[in-house]
Amino acid sequence: MPIWLKKQLRKAYAEKNRHQLKLLNQCWFYYKATHRENTLSQHKEPM
Repeated sequence: MPIWLKKQLRKAYAEKNRHQLKLLNQCWFYYKATHRENTLSQHKEPM
């Protein structure tokens, strides 16, 4: 998880900002999914 995202999650949690937490959570899952796809496509062997 990127450091900037961790900091924003901590801040939103401390402030009990549910809207921000929900948005950051969605960002994390999107980032994780796209990063994983990119990583997998880079490691595939050409046919």
